[in-house]
Amino acid sequence: MPTRNTRDLEGLARRLRSLPGVTAKNSIGVVADVFGGGDWWAGPGDDGAVVHDRGRNLIVGGEAMLPAFVAKDPYGAGIAAVLANVNDLAAMGARPLAIVDTVTGPRDVAKAVLEGLKWAAEVYEVPIVGGHLTETDGPPSLSAFGLGAADLVLSAIHAEPGQALVLACCLDGRMREDFLFFPSFEERGERLAGDVRTLAEVAERGAAVAAKDVSMAGMIGSLAMLLEARKLGVQVDLDVLPVPAGVPIGDWLSCFPCFAFLLTTPAEKVAECLEAFTSRGLTAQRIGTLDDTGEVRIGDASGSVVVFDLTRESVTRLAR
Repeated sequence: MPTRNTRDLEGLARRLRSLPGVTAKNSIGVVADVFGGGDWWAGPGDDGAVVHDRGRNLIVGGEAMLPAFVAKDPYGAGIAAVLANVNDLAAMGARPLAIVDTVTGPRDVAKAVLEGLKWAAEVYEVPIVGGHLTETDGPPSLSAFGLGAADLVLSAIHAEPGQALVLACCLDGRMREDFLFFPSFEERGERLAGDVRTLAEVAERGAAVAAKDVSMAGMIGSLAMLLEARKLGVQVDLDVLPVPAGVPIGDWLSCFPCFAFLLTTPAEKVAECLEAFTSRGLTAQRIGTLDDTGEVRIGDASGSVVVFDLTRESVTRLAR
């Protein structure tokens, strides 16, 4: 059995670059083609857009579930729609205020979707306040849209060389067998609502300035999306990276975890950032230091390899 320091870094890098969740992000660039490049604050760019309203920072965002996912697992798709929105709001330093949804499809599918939405909304303590439903015999679809409020905003434009890269995550759970999703719903239960609101707390303390939730692009693809706005680089130290017991590191780097966030933190605030999560029974670890190379690298004691060179490419094509 190979040790941690004899892993195939080149092969792992190829896998992480070719994840469907990474290659699909390239199509987001059509938004900038039509609307022009965003400022990564009011959008397009970050997980949500900041809207100023009478002294408040409102954060808005939305997610569309893949139709094949909705058809195969409508209840799970309903849960995922809430999870994706809540995580996106959290990654902006926002506490969730409300969700609205749009659902189309056969009645039984729509009902299962709504039941999944309801369950997740109760778990994360965010109300679903309205939306739209159309009963149809055609393929089902589901989209959901989140609204939150942030006292201090976490944004990619705040990332700077010299800041620490922190991974905050839940290692309790079990990987799904049908696709790489690592849920922690049963393990965290009623604590999940507080878990996602912890990012607002670290933002307000100045213990983090930028964040990105790890989603379908995997950990390194999501990291590249966080850093591409300012074309920053970092080497992720795989020898210190927290990994769930029994999960191959390649699967962990490729999956969509229920709770995993990448945060950039001023060097003097690292301990405070880590403690905010570990005090809740979550895992938090410094896994690198931002630099100005534009290279997103993975490495261990045996060496390192570049996965994305943000001076020459953009995962989303939003960085112009």
